[in-house]
Amino acid sequence: MNSIRYLLDEHVDPALRTQLIRHEPDLVVWIIGDPGAPKRGVPDPEILLWCEANGFLLVTANRTSMPVHLRAHLAAGYHVPGIFVLNPGMTMGATIDELLLIWGASEAKEYRDLLLYLPLTY
Repeated sequence: MNSIRYLLDEHVDPALRTQLIRHEPDLVVWIIGDPGAPKRGVPDPEILLWCEANGFLLVTANRTSMPVHLRAHLAAGYHVPGIFVLNPGMTMGATIDELLLIWGASEAKEYRDLLLYLPLTY
């Protein structure tokens, strides 16, 4: 079983989860607000703590403040399984393909403490 699990932030279209799971039913994809996930409206620093404690890679559209929050999180001695920042210029299909490729071809540990902008592949 793959170690990569995704948490979609509350500003990511929920259709992304539906389509990811439709293509790969074994993929674990939660959305902020799901039972067991952080509640909607939780500040980003708390989401990073939750991701660290629960081993989920964060998928976010937050290109502005998330890098700042990650720097503060790491400076405080914490870690994060990884953060993928969505590209507004990518289609839903391209985003799905990218996240499925990451899930199928890598392990979560490869992304520890990194913030990466999609697409990773060209």
